[in-house]
Amino acid sequence: MTTTVHWLETPAQQGVTWGVPWPRGTVADGTQFALTDGTAIQSWTTATWPDGSIKWSAHAIGPSEHPVASYDLITGKPAVPAEPVRVEQTGAEVRVTTGAVSWVLSAPMVIASIGIAGREVVRDVRLVSLRQDTPDEDESRVRQRTTATVDTITVEQAGPVRAVVKLDGKHGDWLPFSVRLYFYADATDVRVVHSFVWDGDPDRDFLAGLGLSADVVMRDEPHNRHVRLAGPSGFLNEAVRGLTGLRRDPGAEVRQAQTAGRAVDEIPNAEVADRLGLIPQWNDYTLDQSSADGFTLRKRTGPDHAWVTVPAGTRAPGYGYVGGAGGGLGFGLRDFWKLHPTRLDIRNAATDLATATVWMWSPSAPAMDVRFWHDGMDQDSHAEQLEGLEITYEDYEPGFGNAHGVARTHELTLRVHDSTPTADDLARHTAELDTPGLLTASPSRILAAGVFGTWSLPTSDHLDIESRLHFLFQYYVGQREQRRWYGFWDYGDVMHTYDRDRHTWRYDVGGYAWANSELSPDLWLWYQYLRTGRADVFRFAEAMTRHTGEVDVHHLGRWKGLGSRHNVQHWGCSCKQLRISSAIYRRIYYYLTADERTGDLLDELATAEETFLAVDPLRKVRTDSYSPDPQALSIGLGVDWGALAANWLTRWERYGDERARSRLVGTMADIAVLRNGFLTGNAEFDLSTGRFDTGRRGISVSHLSAVFGLPEICAELIDLDLDVPGFEKAWLDYCRLYLSPPEQQAAEVGAPLEGISLVQAHSRLAAYAAARTGDVELARLAWRAFFVDEGDQLNRNALQRETKWRTTPVTGALMPADEAAFVSTNDASQYALAAIQNLTLIPEHRHNKR
Repeated sequence: MTTTVHWLETPAQQGVTWGVPWPRGTVADGTQFALTDGTAIQSWTTATWPDGSIKWSAHAIGPSEHPVASYDLITGKPAVPAEPVRVEQTGAEVRVTTGAVSWVLSAPMVIASIGIAGREVVRDVRLVSLRQDTPDEDESRVRQRTTATVDTITVEQAGPVRAVVKLDGKHGDWLPFSVRLYFYADATDVRVVHSFVWDGDPDRDFLAGLGLSADVVMRDEPHNRHVRLAGPSGFLNEAVRGLTGLRRDPGAEVRQAQTAGRAVDEIPNAEVADRLGLIPQWNDYTLDQSSADGFTLRKRTGPDHAWVTVPAGTRAPGYGYVGGAGGGLGFGLRDFWKLHPTRLDIRNAATDLATATVWMWSPSAPAMDVRFWHDGMDQDSHAEQLEGLEITYEDYEPGFGNAHGVARTHELTLRVHDSTPTADDLARHTAELDTPGLLTASPSRILAAGVFGTWSLPTSDHLDIESRLHFLFQYYVGQREQRRWYGFWDYGDVMHTYDRDRHTWRYDVGGYAWANSELSPDLWLWYQYLRTGRADVFRFAEAMTRHTGEVDVHHLGRWKGLGSRHNVQHWGCSCKQLRISSAIYRRIYYYLTADERTGDLLDELATAEETFLAVDPLRKVRTDSYSPDPQALSIGLGVDWGALAANWLTRWERYGDERARSRLVGTMADIAVLRNGFLTGNAEFDLSTGRFDTGRRGISVSHLSAVFGLPEICAELIDLDLDVPGFEKAWLDYCRLYLSPPEQQAAEVGAPLEGISLVQAHSRLAAYAAARTGDVELARLAWRAFFVDEGDQLNRNALQRETKWRTTPVTGALMPADEAAFVSTNDASQYALAAIQNLTLIPEHRHNKR
């Protein structure tokens, strides 16, 4: 079958990798892929169906000066590049060749040398950091500079179109990191993905700088050495020894050549040529992005002399160039201003070896401080902590608000040149850094593959609901900008709940601050992208996935594999659960992009069930004597099993992992056997067998069970038809009964269900059961619950009072802003998911709700 893929945004000239889904049983494992226009392509499988056929494939093509608007992907023998990317490993050294450019990787550096056409241009690409021993307020503070050490180099892909090399190491004696280098055939750039894990002592370790440095060989005359730093609408365009603006004119041809980056071979005006030694040479440059609203620029002639300020600006794209007419280096950081505080440095440009540094944490900023945000307020016992939960919604516990194990990923680029690039080329490189090219199949093509459960395409039959879905997304885009939800640790997340009285989000009120995936905003955004194909939705969801998978999850230490519930600080909550780290929130992005770092995060969840030995999620509210037992771990059948099922399914389809398949299918069978199925609430899990004890007879229902991906993963599992008798019935019983009248609940299970809430969110459960069983009354109940329920904020505060959702300007606030005070992230996420699934499952019943 032919699959057309198109650019998410404008066609990109850089190399690109993307994913494509395939209907079950249509493409055999091992099938080759080609592009009909003969473009060289490299392909591999990222997931398979239970029958072994390909479920997701990944593909890569190299850069092109004239990319076409779309490509047709077919099965067949792939074309190979005229000059394939080549990887040669000799001992501890790896040499990568991408046409005219050669890259030598050798520990302890990230890249030891980069050459073009046999001439070395760059050497000693390295990670650098600054460690401070006390907070900034302490005047005795000491900073220690460290060059990170690469310990291992692993070739993950070796061409012919795409090569990937992973490097692992540490920033001295702390901050373990991994760096992936992405090379494409005939490319002059390398994409650098840097991920580090925080493992310091928050009371004595303060990160004062984190950067990537590279030395650039400077062979040209100082007036033929060029510095370029990107601003919002253009570049700082300078030479180390400037020939423009002088009292004596070197001539228009000279001036124009220098500003264009061409070599000035001769200066015809002797009054200038004889006085070159009297023109200052600018040795150092710094662009410092201290906030989302402003950067400063400065330069100096040397370290013993004062800085000269250059006009400042607002939001720098984070791209620069240093070199000469004979070659140089372009360098940059994606989302530069969004991830502030950041910085670009050029040092020693007047010497034989300049240094360019991209700072992911600017040394000009206050040192990074990850100490917990309050003193505990004497909440030493579980009873006292539960009292605190009642007033600030914060689940505090001493020692649990530690950032140990949280991570952050940055995407950088290095591009070598044999001459100073033109302004147009620099502008294109900057744009491609900020929004890297991505190819994607259409929403209809992805839907036809039968992946990701219950969703459908928008239609004109339900414009009122579609307009509200659009409103909610645009509202959060606007709020991110107006409320400045940016910064090193924060960018990608959104706030949890709004404060009507202060006209701001509750950024400082316990558990009402950062959302941390609470009630699945990640899923809302990804399903909205799948159905619309909108680039702006994709980029918003991408940023959230990068954030929530890294910052909101512990990757080392006691809570490895667990995420943190919502809090003023992303890691601050004592509720460490799989409901945040779940693969359900990462897998869509992984399959669409084949991003290896996201694959790492999924790999971390291979044995996530073992985390229940580390911390009992219900320890504060238990009334029994339970303590974690490897043969009898208490696991909730909602948020816990839903996360485990997503983890196991993803592991199985990515690797064919029999252990994961056995635990997934086995626990599905156990839930089917439980007398009350999902209504049992929780069951005891044996780590050695991977099975539940099926003897439990109780009934326990939580309003949270089905709002962290459980409906979505159950729909996928049922679609897979895994031959687990009784599982679908167990799920349908839960879906039917949750919103059923109390008398029906009592008739079927012996008593009315307690804990019923989030009615609108659960309307999609009733819709699912109605669609599977053909129950018209249940379908009517679903739409009634969706539109006119008794308890959900979006309906209570908006739908019953207004025909349209709207924002109103905030008067007298700190910053100009618009508010929709009735919107919270919990409600927005679950409204959107319910809307998408109800429209998919029972659209024909929406106007018959009685």
